[in-house]
Amino acid sequence: MNGQHKPDPYFPSNGDSRFRVHRYELDLNYRPAPNRLEGVARLSAIAGRAPLPEFQLNFGDFRISRIRVDGRAPHYTLRGGRLRIRPAKPLPAGAAFTVEVHYSGNPKPVNSPWGALGWEELTDGALVASQPVGAPSWYPNNDRPADKAAYQISVTTPSAYQVVTGGRLLTRTTRASTTTWVYEQPAPTPSYLVGLYIGKCQTVLLGDPGLGGTPQTGHIPAHLITPFSRDFARQPQMMELFEELLGPFPFGEYTVVVVDEELEVPVEAQGMSLFGTNHVDGARGFERLVAHELAHQWFGNSVTVADWQHIWLNEGLAKYAEWLWSERSGGRTAQDLAAVAHRELAGRPQDLKLADPGRKRMFDDRLYERGALAVHAVRCALGDIAFFKMLRAWATVHRHGVVNTLMFTTHVERYAPRPIGELIRAWVYEFRLPELPVH
Repeated sequence: MNGQHKPDPYFPSNGDSRFRVHRYELDLNYRPAPNRLEGVARLSAIAGRAPLPEFQLNFGDFRISRIRVDGRAPHYTLRGGRLRIRPAKPLPAGAAFTVEVHYSGNPKPVNSPWGALGWEELTDGALVASQPVGAPSWYPNNDRPADKAAYQISVTTPSAYQVVTGGRLLTRTTRASTTTWVYEQPAPTPSYLVGLYIGKCQTVLLGDPGLGGTPQTGHIPAHLITPFSRDFARQPQMMELFEELLGPFPFGEYTVVVVDEELEVPVEAQGMSLFGTNHVDGARGFERLVAHELAHQWFGNSVTVADWQHIWLNEGLAKYAEWLWSERSGGRTAQDLAAVAHRELAGRPQDLKLADPGRKRMFDDRLYERGALAVHAVRCALGDIAFFKMLRAWATVHRHGVVNTLMFTTHVERYAPRPIGELIRAWVYEFRLPELPVH
C-alpha cells in the first residue's frame, strides 16, 4: 500500500501520492541562541506508475539556496508550505531518483487546529513533535503517513547540548565548540514520527541491558532524576508484557525524553516518546501515559494508518494497551475501566464516528475512549484466547506496514467464532454508543 494512494481526505494538500521516498538523509547545523537552522536534505525516491513531469514536497518558510534532482537543477517554487519541483526532464514511471535541497532559516512550528506543531524553540534548546502535520517545519518531506522511509539524521550543535532522536546513535564527534551527532533509523518511518530533542539533560538506562532485551534509555533534566526513576520504574515490565502480547518490539531501541518544560500531552515518535515535566510527579501518577506511549510503538508507529481518518486504530489500541497494563500489573481490570469509560461517554454527545471522526475530532478524547471500548467489545466477542491471538497477529502481520479500518475488521473476523460484522459496524461506523460490552 505504499505505492499509489489517494490524497489524505483530512489534509489534501499534504503529501504527493505520485511517488514515494524510501530514504532521507538530513545533515543539519543548529544554533539554539538565534534559533538558526542550516540543512541539507537528500531524498532517495521512486516514481509511481505514471511519468512524473513535476512533484511536490511539503516544506516550511526557509530560504533555499540550491536544489538538485539527479544532480541537475530543476525549476521550483516554494509557496504556502508546498515546494513544487519540475525536473529538467520528466522522470519515467517507476524510476528511482534523488532530490537534494540546501536550505537555511529560523524554523517555526506549523499552525494547526491543535496549536503549533513541529519544531518548537524551547527556553534552552529545541523540540520536534510533529503529529499530524508538523514535519515540514524543519525539513522537506512527502508528508503523508503512508509514505514510510528510513532515516539518517546528522545534527551539529554547541557541545553543551545533547541531541536525541529515534534510532541508533552511530557517531558523536566533537570539534572545537560543537558536536555532531549521527543517528540511523532503518525502520520505515512516516515523516510525522521523526522526533528530535536538542537540550541539556542526563542520560539513564532503564532495565538491565545485559539481559538481551530492547535497550531502553531516558534523557531527563538532572533535577528530575529521582522522581523519573520512580515514575518509569515499571517501563521494562511494560515492555515485557507488550512483547508477550504483541510480538517483539518493532525497533532496535526505545528512548524516553523528558523536556524541561510542560507539555500538554506526551507525544510518540519512532522508537522514542516525549514527555513534559508535568508528567513526572514521583508518584507514578501518569503511569498509564508511559504505557500508552510505549504501546504506540506497535500501534501507530510500526503498524501505521494509511491516512488520518483511521487514527482510531492508533489511539484506540494504545488506550486499550493502558487497560491491559493495568489489568496485568495488579490495577483495575479492563472491564472496570471499560465501565468507567462507557459511563462517561454515555453522558456526552454521540456525534463521533470512529472510522471517520473528521479532522476537527481526530484527537477528541472520546475517540480514544470509544476506540478502546470497541477493542474491548471485540475481546468480549472473541474470548481471550482468540482475542490475544488476533491482537498479536495484527501487530505482527502488519509490522512496518500500512493499514486501514476495513483491514482491521477483516482481520478480526478471521478469529471470530461467529459473525461479528454487526458488532463492529455498531462500534466503528455508527454514532450511537452501543451497550457496555461484558467480559
